[in-house]
Amino acid sequence: MDFSPLTDALASKSYEKIADICDDLMLKVAAEGIAFQDEWPYVIHLLGYYYVNDINSARFLWKSIPSTIKDSRAEVVAAWKIGQHLWTRDYAGVYDAIRGFDWSQEAQALVAAFSELYTKRMFQLLLSAYSTISTQDTALFLGMNEDDAAYSDVQQQGWTLDPASRMLTVKKQPLVTEQKLDPSKLQRLTEYVFHLEH
Repeated sequence: MDFSPLTDALASKSYEKIADICDDLMLKVAAEGIAFQDEWPYVIHLLGYYYVNDINSARFLWKSIPSTIKDSRAEVVAAWKIGQHLWTRDYAGVYDAIRGFDWSQEAQALVAAFSELYTKRMFQLLLSAYSTISTQDTALFLGMNEDDAAYSDVQQQGWTLDPASRMLTVKKQPLVTEQKLDPSKLQRLTEYVFHLEH
């Protein structure tokens, strides 16, 4: 079985393409009638879905994995544990599942990239949902201890800490909207205004 498109995507760190590549390869080998289950990179496939935030597809993939593989490959079960926590929105559990397994060489870079991306997603969630938040909740969402949440990462983003209440004040990022002005639209608007005036 030729996994070269997948290995190329992993080597170039094109993690957003991995789920689609795996899906295409799986359809191709299934259409050819090749028995692929024993050597399929289920861990990479699951992590690829997590990277593009496609938890539903990950669930369907998990259901299609033969039970013999689930029983014999601990890393597949560990990858699914991340998916379970994503599904139930157990934010701290996602980080615990990531840190709680010794990932293989092939999966380490993808797991690290997903963890970083997931932290960014959680940070954006906090930015959009909160004006003040406790350091304990911030630590839970960002997968760090309370001191790191209070004193390092979020303060670099301009958040302020009230040491007495252990509450962080969220600094909203200015919303930058770029208006794209099409010259033809401007011309039509000018003609319309000119028509109204005369």
